[in-house]
Amino acid sequence: QVQLVESGGGSVQAGGSLRLSCAATGYTDSVISMGWFRQAPGKEREGVAAIYTGGSSTYYVDSVKGRFIVSQDSADNTLYLQMNSLKPEDTGMYYCAAGRIYGGRWYVPHRVHEYHYWGQGTQVTVSS
Repeated sequence: QVQLVESGGGSVQAGGSLRLSCAATGYTDSVISMGWFRQAPGKEREGVAAIYTGGSSTYYVDSVKGRFIVSQDSADNTLYLQMNSLKPEDTGMYYCAAGRIYGGRWYVPHRVHEYHYWGQGTQVTVSS
């Protein structure tokens, strides 16, 4: 099986930065894409950023483009999310996910139903 464990969350003031990490164990070639999702209380879980394991393509939700960078360290199967210029609306529980679906070169899966493995989440709180 695949286990995902997030770390790096915390509280930060608006304009600050955080770097989230997702450690993957039991990692196999069945994992095609990995992504970050976030969810605020009472709201749907949304895809924030995603990447194919080969690193050929990435996805970012419009609200984080230019501020967040998703990357993967192939040496230890760790997924990262560098978050810069954080805003209060970035607040939420951030989840790491891994999926088995290939959407094509130009579509990196970034919806909840496209992922199969999930971490427990790490809280990110951005204050004004």
